[in-house]
Amino acid sequence: MHAFDVLGDPVRRRILELLASGERAAGDVGHDVQREFGISQPAVSQHLKVLREHGFVQVRPEGTRRLYAVAPEPLQQVDLWLDHFRRFWEPHLDALATELARGKRERRLKEDEA
Repeated sequence: MHAFDVLGDPVRRRILELLASGERAAGDVGHDVQREFGISQPAVSQHLKVLREHGFVQVRPEGTRRLYAVAPEPLQQVDLWLDHFRRFWEPHLDALATELARGKRERRLKEDEA
């Protein structure tokens, strides 16, 4: 399965978003995802399994709990693939930064005049 096949599912993307803030117990992730998507605990477990099998998350046991965390390697690979396309949005962001700086400069000049 390609990384974008894994990330193409909104439930799996949400799980990664939840884990982006740090390690979380499977039960905590399951509770949030079940509430948001209206799916069962076994369905959440399947999504966690897909993420784990494709290297997007790491799991470690702690007593009876399983703690999940984001594994950076597959996301780094996605980032490398996106490098081919950055040219489509980076110039726009550079232009935005220029306009923001221009606006700050103009406000500063107006404040100095006052």
